[in-house]
Amino acid sequence: MRFYSLSALLSLVLLLSACGSATIDDFSYTDQRGEPVSLEDLKGTPWLATFVFTNCNTVCPPMTFNLSDIQEELEADGLSDYKIVAFSVDPVVDTPETLQNYLAQYSVPDESKWHLLTGYTQDEIAEFAKDNFKSFVRNDPESDQVIHGTNFYLVDQEGVVVNNYDGYDSVPVEDIKNDLRGLIEEH
Repeated sequence: MRFYSLSALLSLVLLLSACGSATIDDFSYTDQRGEPVSLEDLKGTPWLATFVFTNCNTVCPPMTFNLSDIQEELEADGLSDYKIVAFSVDPVVDTPETLQNYLAQYSVPDESKWHLLTGYTQDEIAEFAKDNFKSFVRNDPESDQVIHGTNFYLVDQEGVVVNNYDGYDSVPVEDIKNDLRGLIEEH
């Protein structure tokens, strides 16, 4: 029965993740440096968004590694006008200090471009993910884990989700670089 429930949830995650673009609702959360970050702060710069949590024992470590790898590729190509935003799906555990310690485990080329966000309730991030990214966030009642989508989302300078990509397994790094370059060159 547990396998069936998990399969049904994962199917829903995939279905919701495949849905279309959305304009991000205004928000103001706290990043790993303890600083407020709002949608307004991000406007004018394209950004890659995702959902992770620090005590994840499955998909989050590879996803964060993949984002770090993408950043290396972006930097190597001379692209520097972007941000990386990761929304914690476990905000009670993920304090700014916990998020800072988590990010320090990865070899990120430029930490100043990263905003790992917290400062909301579990219900708020679940609703935010669904409404803005068509993504699924739900606590696993049988563990300390949170079930969530594994996509990366490209958000343009106006706060509109313009594309999404697999962020876990078959990450299309070249597509992400080309799409980000296109957004940067348009402005």
